[in-house]
Amino acid sequence: MKKNWIKKTAVCMIMAVTAVGTIGCSNVRMAKDETESVENGPVKMLGSSSVVGRDTNEKLEKIQGILDKNFYFEEDEQTKQDGIIKGYMEGLDDPYSVYYTKEEYASFMEDTEGEYVGVGVQVSQATDTKIITVVKVFDGPAKEAGIEDEDVIISVNGEDISGQDIDTVVDKIRGKENTDVTITVYRSSDGEDHEFTMPRRKVENPTVEYKMLSNNIGYIEVSSFYEVTAQQYITAIKDLESQGMKGLIVDLRNNGGGLLDIATEMLDFMLPAGKIVYTEDKDGNVIEEFNSTDEEQFTKPLVVLVNGYSASASEIFAGAIKDYGIGTLVGTNTYGKGIVQRMFPLDDGSAIKLTIAKYFTPKGNDIHEIGIKPDVEVELDVDAYKDSDGEKDNQLQAAIDNILEKLGMKSGSSVTTEKGDADTSGEASEDTTQSSEEGLTTEE
Repeated sequence: MKKNWIKKTAVCMIMAVTAVGTIGCSNVRMAKDETESVENGPVKMLGSSSVVGRDTNEKLEKIQGILDKNFYFEEDEQTKQDGIIKGYMEGLDDPYSVYYTKEEYASFMEDTEGEYVGVGVQVSQATDTKIITVVKVFDGPAKEAGIEDEDVIISVNGEDISGQDIDTVVDKIRGKENTDVTITVYRSSDGEDHEFTMPRRKVENPTVEYKMLSNNIGYIEVSSFYEVTAQQYITAIKDLESQGMKGLIVDLRNNGGGLLDIATEMLDFMLPAGKIVYTEDKDGNVIEEFNSTDEEQFTKPLVVLVNGYSASASEIFAGAIKDYGIGTLVGTNTYGKGIVQRMFPLDDGSAIKLTIAKYFTPKGNDIHEIGIKPDVEVELDVDAYKDSDGEKDNQLQAAIDNILEKLGMKSGSSVTTEKGDADTSGEASEDTTQSSEEGLTTEE
């Protein structure tokens, strides 16, 4: 099984979604409409709370007047209204709190089920530069066209997407089945822009893949935490155990998160009875606590592989394993997303995703903007990995050596497989008490 891991950079898995809004319509309408007279005409206020102030309404009226006289293209009123709300949410200065239009929310929910109509790429966005990078290419149109991991998306259908939030770009890439989309990327390996046109198709993103390595060491790669993931993960472990597994490596590198309850379900299968994770609101009140039962517990030698792209639900998983001391973390420091989002659907089919709490590991550790330090720090030898087309993975080898040491066996010098690959495949998307894919990224 070949993967393309990349060095830790400023790029964050879809957990780093940011919202960009625009302003430009005459009136704002919310729960209550109260009309007040002003010099330039009626202005609708948002109840007595004045959510949108008089000055802002007056400014919008003047802008609309300018648009009416000067704007060359045809206006779309609904798009402007959506832009106002997106901008309003952006004003919270929280990249994880965003507004979804009806279409975007439907796409988001489609993500969490694991299947969507798109091209088959998992992307991430840097919180500072807003750069959107391809993290992984699945089997599908994008791979067939030639898009590669680490490509930076610069335009979709000829439109420059610089500064746009990841959900907006994902929505542009997706569309009706069998329609074409053109994506232009910058490839650092040759310093050139590359343009690819491909058809949109139904795509399944595998969330769990597994195999048995030599010396009966089981290996499970989890790319996202979605609705299908927990059952796939448990099935993988049981299958590996039936093959005589003596130790297990769980690979969470480049896993930007997913559904919180899925991560806790997987941890319930691994941990002894006790606390898995808990969340606190802004006042320090415990909102929710997740606990494992004593029904199942993994007791064989265990290693969890992590890197700078392991975020949110991945950190919940890794943090619990580390706190309980039932496994060893190998790799590099995790991303550091320790906050939780919740979706609030609205009556018209749209929704807002809002940060509502911070989560803490079983021992009460706050990892937000800190991450989790691995027990064994190993930087990926990127050049060796790329030159060998993924065959030489020094982080994975370090994990294997750690398992062998626990088993009292001699460390090997290379990664080899002993039995035929087996895999379970699901599909993918976000972390909010969920995360986003064509996009990766959210509960988180």
